[in-house]
Parts: sequence; structure tokens; C-alpha cells
Amino acid sequence: MIDCKLSLVTRHSAFGLPIDFVALFSSKKIFYALKIIIDYAVKFDYTVSNIGDSDMNQIKPKIEAKLSRQARKTRATRRRLLKAARELFAEKGIDLTTIEDITQRADLAKGTFYYYFEDKNEVISDQIREVLHGLVKTMEERCLAATDLTTLLEFIIQAHIDFFSSRWEDFVLYYQGRADLKLKEGYSGLELPFLEYLESIEGLVDSVVRQRLGKPLLRRIGCAVAGFLSGYYSFAVIASEDDNVDENIQSLKGVLVSSLARFINGALRQEEDSH
Repeated sequence: MIDCKLSLVTRHSAFGLPIDFVALFSSKKIFYALKIIIDYAVKFDYTVSNIGDSDMNQIKPKIEAKLSRQARKTRATRRRLLKAARELFAEKGIDLTTIEDITQRADLAKGTFYYYFEDKNEVISDQIREVLHGLVKTMEERCLAATDLTTLLEFIIQAHIDFFSSRWEDFVLYYQGRADLKLKEGYSGLELPFLEYLESIEGLVDSVVRQRLGKPLLRRIGCAVAGFLSGYYSFAVIASEDDNVDENIQSLKGVLVSSLARFINGALRQEEDSH
């Protein structure tokens, strides 16, 4: 990928901004970047040379409003593409979904996609990062009051239930992303958000366990908790004869907590015996 940094600061400071267009664009976005910069440069030069200083205070709010509207439009278009992609990933899977599928679902021209994203890989990475960041935030907020392992595990499980209960598409994406990590030729950039998710679980467990835990043991515990939850949730969806997956998990939460607690306590005892 060829990156170039495009920067323009207008020589006129009367607007009080000054206008600074700085962005990193991929090779596919250079044309759009140049067009925006040239358009704004021409408009600002013409406006400043033909408007007196006494009128600048009236012009400035209009320009700022226009820039604000453009920014909102840009964000809205990007959200449309991400929403379409998330729906399709849940319906067809990340591999079978094409860029054309995404733009058709978003009712946008195919070329619009490349103004916002380099490729489908970038969309997948952005989506999974957003899902896992949201899950981590929910989990850490829920676990603030936990002071012992059993309570902490209850809160972690409840945080996952709360987060995914109304986000089926997010769970499908989470599960597909986790599976993709095992492939030799998977999508790039997915490792970091999953590692941050594991590190969050590890930090929460470490905060309520009295003995000092080594990094390898914490990683085993983090993987066990994450794997236990995602594995059970996914099979519960497959096996459930109704839509009450979250209710079924709620009813078994005590069993999940005790199973995880036994595993962790057993791992802690092995750690103590090895020293």
C-alpha cells in the first residue's frame, strides 16, 4: 500500500481557524483527497479576496457549519457501510461477503467504499475491534465491585450475557473472528483486539486472587474463561429449540461459575505446588 500525506494550510488567517486539511490517504483515496483540497483552496481564496474584513464574522459561522455538515455526512456514510457489512457478515459469513455486497446493501456506489476503507480486511478489523472494545468496557464496568473470584466470574458471565443479548450480529462476528485466528491465511489485524480482551480478563482475575500469578498461568486462565463462555454460547444457540438462549445461560450461570472456579483454583494449587 502506498501512503502519502497531504497537507494544506491556507495563507489566510482571517477565518480564525486556520483551515488545516491533514489526512493520510491510501493510493485509492488520493484522487478524492486532491479534489477536496483543490475545491476548498479555490473557495477560500475567492471568498477572502472578495469579502471585506467587516463581513468576516458573518461568513465564519457559515463556513464552520458547512464543514460540520460535511463531517456529519462523512461519518453517516461510513456508518452505513459498517452497518451493512455487519449484517452481511452475520448472514453470509466474512469470507463470502464481498465489497459489492456491502455497497449494494448500503445503497452506495462501489467506489464509495474505497474512500473510507482500503479493503474488506480493514472493515473486518474495525468491526471486531469495536465489538471487543465494547465488550471489554461492559465487562470492566460490571466487575468494579467484585472482591472475590466467585463474584468476579458471575459478573464476567453476566457482562457477556448483557452485551450479546441484543447483539446477535456482534456475537457472530466475534465468533468468526476468533475462528479466523486459527487459519494460516486469515485476515490480518485481528490478533490485537482479542489479546486486549484476554488481557482484560487476566487483569480482572489477578485483581481478586491473593497469590501472585505468573503471566503464563494468567494467560491459561484468560483463555479458559473466554473459551468457556464463547464455546458454550455458540453451542447453546445451535442446540436451543427456542430463542431463549440468554435465559438458558442465566439458569446455568451457577454451574458455569463453579466449573470455572474449580479450574482456576486447581491451576492455582498446581502453581503453588510447583514452587
